[in-house]
Amino acid sequence: MPKPHLPSSAVRRVLRKLGTDLREARQRRRLTMAVVAERAFTSRATLQRVEAGDPSVSMGIYAAVLQALGLLERLDQLADPAHDEIGRSLASRELPQRVRMSTKRRKFSDD
Repeated sequence: MPKPHLPSSAVRRVLRKLGTDLREARQRRRLTMAVVAERAFTSRATLQRVEAGDPSVSMGIYAAVLQALGLLERLDQLADPAHDEIGRSLASRELPQRVRMSTKRRKFSDD
């Protein structure tokens, strides 16, 4: 039987903040939990768990709640390589120190 996953305190803290932010977004829009749950195709109880930052709720449910609140478009930016400073830094370290031209002569066509 697989061992249950226990997320780190940093993960739990971020999910709690996300849940709090989602609750606040719902309240600012003056939407009830029942309405958002229906729009997200989930139950009110699951929405309560999302708003509490429960790490056992699937990412798909979090995404559905974001969509129900009109906030989904920013989710695809989370791991976008264009915003990955560490990845770009590591990739630039692997660039060659020198670039040499090929010793083969290129043939140019008169097309």
